[in-house]
Amino acid sequence: MTTRHTTRDPSGTTRPRSVVVAGGGTAGHIEPAMAVADAVSALAPGTRVTALGTTKGLEGRLVPARGYQLELIPPVPLPRRPSGDLLRLPGRVAGAVRATRRILRSVDADVVVGFGGYVALPAYLAAKSLRIPVVIHEANARAGLANRVGARLATRVFAAVPGSGVVAEVVGMPVRATISGLDRAGLRAEARAHFGLPTDGPVVLVFGGSQGAVRLNDGVVGAAGDLVAAGVGVLHAYGPKNTLELGGIGPAQGYVAVPYLTRMDLAYAAADLAVCRSGAMTVAEVASVGLPAVYVPLAHGNGEQALNAAPVVDAGGGIMVADGDFTPAYVRDTVVPLAQDGDRLARMGAAAAGCGHRDAAGTVAAAALELAAQGTGARRDWSATDDRRRGRQR
Repeated sequence: MTTRHTTRDPSGTTRPRSVVVAGGGTAGHIEPAMAVADAVSALAPGTRVTALGTTKGLEGRLVPARGYQLELIPPVPLPRRPSGDLLRLPGRVAGAVRATRRILRSVDADVVVGFGGYVALPAYLAAKSLRIPVVIHEANARAGLANRVGARLATRVFAAVPGSGVVAEVVGMPVRATISGLDRAGLRAEARAHFGLPTDGPVVLVFGGSQGAVRLNDGVVGAAGDLVAAGVGVLHAYGPKNTLELGGIGPAQGYVAVPYLTRMDLAYAAADLAVCRSGAMTVAEVASVGLPAVYVPLAHGNGEQALNAAPVVDAGGGIMVADGDFTPAYVRDTVVPLAQDGDRLARMGAAAAGCGHRDAAGTVAAAALELAAQGTGARRDWSATDDRRRGRQR
């Protein structure tokens, strides 16, 4: 028998349940939101899933590509320190909250699931004003302002790691099913053929997030000759706005450079070792698939990226090097011998996999659907509420 995932409004109308995910700006916010959206659709087919975003983030490209409706609100950057932007913040938040309320009403939202970023705070405040339950997931080792505020309003709060600064259930990072269920060994040959990499020998995957990382590019390119001479293949995603000068080294020598990777599942399957930044999503995916890594935390903020990678490094699943120390000499002296040491890579891969969480997306999605089913009867009659508000304004 097929289960119908529907709800009944106060008017008596039956309709599909409606889940809104709020996580825009960077891939670190968007990817967990999309992973939970996919899990919602898998657990409750027919559920209406809507994503909130802004025109400033990557969601304009990533969300439609995943097949979800995207609704845009004004961006509300949250200043890290006192400035003129801080004085303008209340007005910006109020405008974004009004826009978000309109969207939540238009999609008959039953629950809002937030992941931080520019869209999260307006989403939390708008949902609270409409008595829509809120679920939060904090991805980083240190929670941002939006989630610190939102955690006070939410019914359920989850986190990727302990000690994030919000009281939360630790479930790991929501990772898309193509990654969490990846069979690296089984896809190895297909993945290497897809990228034109050598069939045999170690391969190092180099990537610095969706925009690439100049420090990683310079360090690896400066040692490209050493990597090739050692028989180490390279799959290097250098970023769409960057360029590489490889001096004649290319696919024929086992060095494949691309501006962007659209098939991260195959990239992980092709590799024996990753060299990467340590954003929360990157660490979660790399650990989830059991890929050893050299993490080069971006030196900004309060050291969040180093904190993200620390549990995996402490468990033996990776090594960490400071941004300023990642040089061609480091690649030659440390990365090359590591890539050639199959036994050590196997131990590191097992340790990394032990740090991964493969069902975080399902856990968060199940909580959201439970609240969507329970909370509808407690929501306001929105039209009546708006009528009363208009009456007070007159």
